[in-house]
Amino acid sequence: MESNAFLEYTDTAQIALYGFWAFFFGLIWYLHREDKREGYPLDTHRVDRDGNPVTVEGLPPVPCPKTFKLADGSSVEAPRASAADRRPVAARQVGWDDRYGPDVGAPLEPTGDPMKDGVGPAAYAQRADQPERMLDGSPMIVPMSSVSGWSIAKRDPDPRGMSVTGLDGATAGTVTELWVDKSEPQIRYLQVQLGDGRAVMLPSGFVRYDVKGRKVKVASITAAQFAGVPGIASGSQITKLEEDRIMAYFASGHLYAVPSRIGPVV
Repeated sequence: MESNAFLEYTDTAQIALYGFWAFFFGLIWYLHREDKREGYPLDTHRVDRDGNPVTVEGLPPVPCPKTFKLADGSSVEAPRASAADRRPVAARQVGWDDRYGPDVGAPLEPTGDPMKDGVGPAAYAQRADQPERMLDGSPMIVPMSSVSGWSIAKRDPDPRGMSVTGLDGATAGTVTELWVDKSEPQIRYLQVQLGDGRAVMLPSGFVRYDVKGRKVKVASITAAQFAGVPGIASGSQITKLEEDRIMAYFASGHLYAVPSRIGPVV
């Protein structure tokens, strides 16, 4: 009697193992394909020999557009060509390839004011110009005075009324309001009134309190640079785009605020 070699050397456990491998490979392929719904294809800012822009898509390819329904009843399609970030970069690449132009891996050198131009650590994403919202649809981050039941714990310093100083020790303004995150018990921003009457937002993660001296110290930017902090359109809410711009401005100061911070340490 002739036997079947395949069945003779195959058992249920082996079939299950191969099936798991196939499933796991398909799962990884699917997940990697789905995470390319935003940000792809990559723009290298290079051109080929015919002068066409060089983009990187990789494997798996970018998926077909899909419509997602949001909690507020609206919908968004991803991927979508209109979401591509085509803002000009106010910087030039250091390094040159004779065949393809600037080297794709070369560092960028700012050509203007990097803190205002959004270069390097000052870069920010073009997020929706809408506020983060709670489940009931109300803005998530608001002035503390606008919500009832919120106060500063007795063991914590109350920054309202404190003067704000920059890395140079000079006074930039005074804290007049605190903005809180209603989803978590914490302060997100300090509202600072500047000498010219303008109010700007100071992220709480960039401050250090001097309780005895009644000061809020900021090490990332100078007092004069507070005048360049991106503003907000409303006094009762802050949008995701405004948050990103403000965060990027203060973060960039750790590199660009003063000339001594740029360049090698040694």
